Amino acid sequence: MLRTHTCGELRASHIGTGAVLCGWVNRRRDHGGLIFIDLRDRYGTTQIVVAPGGDAFLAAEAARPEWVLKIEGKVRRRLEGAERAENPTGEIEVEVASLVVLSESKTPPFEIDQDIGINEELRLEFRYLDIRRERMKRNVMLRHRLLQAVRKFFYDRDFIEVETPILIKGTPEGAREYLVPSRLHGGRFYVLPQSPQQLKQLCMIAGLDRYMQIARCFRDEDQRGDRQPEFTQVDIEMSFVHAEDVMKLTEEALIALTVGLRRDIKIHSVPFPRMTYDEAMNAYGSDKPDLRYGLTFTDMTDMARGCGFGVFAKAAEAGGVVKCLRVPGGAALSRKEIDDLTGHAKIHGAKGLAWIKKNGRKFDGVPVEKLGGDATAKMANAAGTEDGDLLFFAADEFYTACVSLGAVRTEIARRRSLAPSDVFAYCWITDFPMFEKDKDTGEISAVHHPFTRPNVASMEMVDRDPLKAKAEAYDVALNGFEIAGGSLRIHEHDLQKKIFEILRIDDAEAERRFGHMLRAFRYGAPPHGGIAWGFDRLAMIFCGEPNIREVIAFPKDQKARDLMLGAPSSVPEKQLRELGISIVEE
Repeated sequence: MLRTHTCGELRASHIGTGAVLCGWVNRRRDHGGLIFIDLRDRYGTTQIVVAPGGDAFLAAEAARPEWVLKIEGKVRRRLEGAERAENPTGEIEVEVASLVVLSESKTPPFEIDQDIGINEELRLEFRYLDIRRERMKRNVMLRHRLLQAVRKFFYDRDFIEVETPILIKGTPEGAREYLVPSRLHGGRFYVLPQSPQQLKQLCMIAGLDRYMQIARCFRDEDQRGDRQPEFTQVDIEMSFVHAEDVMKLTEEALIALTVGLRRDIKIHSVPFPRMTYDEAMNAYGSDKPDLRYGLTFTDMTDMARGCGFGVFAKAAEAGGVVKCLRVPGGAALSRKEIDDLTGHAKIHGAKGLAWIKKNGRKFDGVPVEKLGGDATAKMANAAGTEDGDLLFFAADEFYTACVSLGAVRTEIARRRSLAPSDVFAYCWITDFPMFEKDKDTGEISAVHHPFTRPNVASMEMVDRDPLKAKAEAYDVALNGFEIAGGSLRIHEHDLQKKIFEILRIDDAEAERRFGHMLRAFRYGAPPHGGIAWGFDRLAMIFCGEPNIREVIAFPKDQKARDLMLGAPSSVPEKQLRELGISIVEE
């Protein structure tokens, strides 16, 4: 070993002993002949002191930030008043006897020792330097501890970790897949798995009973703050279980992780609140609601029927809804602020937002004159309106009205800092729709995946009216993010065939895409179910970061590029020929 101690290890109990340290120059200060250097490694920072004279002093004079040094010296107490209580090594310093420069550094493209705003593209290009910064180092370490805690939790409960393959058969289930050409089998392709969904079900058919995996998954999707083309799941599957068994275990795990790793955090409610998909959409306009603040909706659809305001009346009569969001104190919002919030609603499909302000006994706003005083007052009373409040209304088909007003709710909470940062508000969302209709094609598709089981109450509905059927599915939301989703699975061959028929997957197509699953179902498939956690999102929330790039060591940027390695990149023509691929210029 080049060193006897790390830079975060020495304490007052080491005073008078010798030490050899290795690390990076975090800061260097020249104080009247003495040179002080804060030497940094992964474990912390130790102040070293170099006195004038000798080779060590000459080397210290030349040293600059991010040079790598090896020093040998004696631990001594810092002068009174020079202690640093916030630093675990702040009581001591090392008087240097010898100093060796192990590596010099160019001037870094950004400050390493300061948590200041830095262009993200620059950070990603020099990610190995970015990780030296305290914020990123802290995130990487917390993610590591979270991973270890997850593994221990499930290992202690008799789960076995099975590594499933990365090169698999393409079975399109929603998102675009990454294709991998086969050299040995020209014209054929592997794909990178969107998730180990089918493989973990096959583990249950194989009799493994309790499976978990820290799984790498890949989706060729447009990027956003909580997405990456490659990401990590905590993948879980269990045999002979009800939905309640999977949910109970997941809840226990999330509570244990929160209590164990974020003792500064309060859990909003235990047990986690539960609501159906319909209840969540009706109250919050989201299937992943943030429960750290209120701002719930009031349904005005019945009052809107036949009212004098055509926008409301037409939506209600056409089978849509009219939803209202009360903003306490919102009457103080300017017209520009209201227009800005309306813009957020339009992003999610709304044609606009109606609004009413209450000032004293007077109502102002877009629909007041056409609604009339009585209808306006009735709606205001239904929403619990008080003096100085603002009401926003969305009138449209159910999903658009709810989601657009939900976006306004989220933006108001952001602007008003309504969500406390020291609270984790977990909740369960259940009874998702089994199927949905594509607006463009009119075709029915699975909301989750084609192996999701209908709930007991919906078994007959699957035949009569599939779009009204509910799935035995469950998601966990945390502070406005979906962090986990799962379901009970179909294990009967006939039921799976029926679901394929609803999805217009004929026998030939089913055999081509899912033949391996259908064959497996014929060999004694146990009832089973599971859940998959979005581990990057969970780590993001645990670290208090705004996007998952901050908790992934080497992420892609918002255009799915690796700025550090320069990927994606072109490949030699010879390699393309070996794979039987030609590039067609558009």
